[in-house]
Amino acid sequence: MAGIVGYGAYAPKYRIKVEEIAKVWGADAPSYKRGLMLREKSVPAPDQDVITMSVEASRNAIKRAGIDAKKIGAIYVGSESHPYAVKPSGTVVAEAIGATPDIHCADFEFACKAGTEGMFVALSLVEAGKMEYALGIGADTSQGAPGDALEYSASAGAAAFIFGKNDTVAEVEHTNAYMTDTPDFWRREYMHYPRHAGRFTGMPAYFKHVTGAATALLEISGTKPEDFAYAVFHQPNGKFPTTVGKKLGFKPEQIETGLLCPRLGNTYSGSSPMGLTAVLDVAKPGQLIFMVSYGSGAGSDGFIYRVTDRISKVQDLALKTTDYLDRETIQLDYGTYAKFRGKIRMSE
Repeated sequence: MAGIVGYGAYAPKYRIKVEEIAKVWGADAPSYKRGLMLREKSVPAPDQDVITMSVEASRNAIKRAGIDAKKIGAIYVGSESHPYAVKPSGTVVAEAIGATPDIHCADFEFACKAGTEGMFVALSLVEAGKMEYALGIGADTSQGAPGDALEYSASAGAAAFIFGKNDTVAEVEHTNAYMTDTPDFWRREYMHYPRHAGRFTGMPAYFKHVTGAATALLEISGTKPEDFAYAVFHQPNGKFPTTVGKKLGFKPEQIETGLLCPRLGNTYSGSSPMGLTAVLDVAKPGQLIFMVSYGSGAGSDGFIYRVTDRISKVQDLALKTTDYLDRETIQLDYGTYAKFRGKIRMSE
């Protein structure tokens, strides 16, 4: 059975606290901390982007997979903040990790679901026997307009997964997808910041699709929430995944390990994939992991993973996700954050 043979994550060391953003805009910081469970978010350095973070996460995945990068037959980078409008991210990542030239590369976009989109295709190619290994990446350096609610959560991070059939650490037992045309979030060409439909992004968008995908996945697999050791959902904030998990019948202790948003923010395409890396860092053989992503526009990808005996051999071979969270961080003031993210624009 095909599954994950290596995984890795990356998050920048720069952070900005909710209070620092709220102070500038005269907003109520406690409401963001209580209501949305946000404390701080990661901020990419000026020399970091989706490509550099994808490279770091992929190198961690290769260490755990224990394979030659030349054996990777495809790389798919899912993001909504690719650094180039016309130039692939995947080829640069492939070159940096030593996987070129006999490789297929593509960049994916599906809002916050772009990461699991790449994972799904990478898995499918391996299952079909087209290649021995394929790499799926979810990464973003997401942006929120100054003063907008998104600015409190839009952050940066990356997660990478190498799929194969031999020496897996987590087999993929079932997958499912749920899609509709629901315009809750968008960014047109030349728009610097995305726009969203406010509260509409909740019930008709996020909750409908995550619940739809999750319910179908449970039915297809013949499983129940109590069968799983962990559950990972897309986390635009801390409230949404805990609410949808409770609605589906999952307990808080099943969700908390993969809930990174309060400390990291919403890494968009890396959100649920990074949550999965945190779970794999502590998972034990035989445990089941439930995962459902979400992307505006709108859709959800669902996966059920069964952890194998090999997991304990690879967990310490590379930096863990919590290592990036627990390491010494650099707290930014709003002015430095605005400079890092290019929010100050000079007109001619």
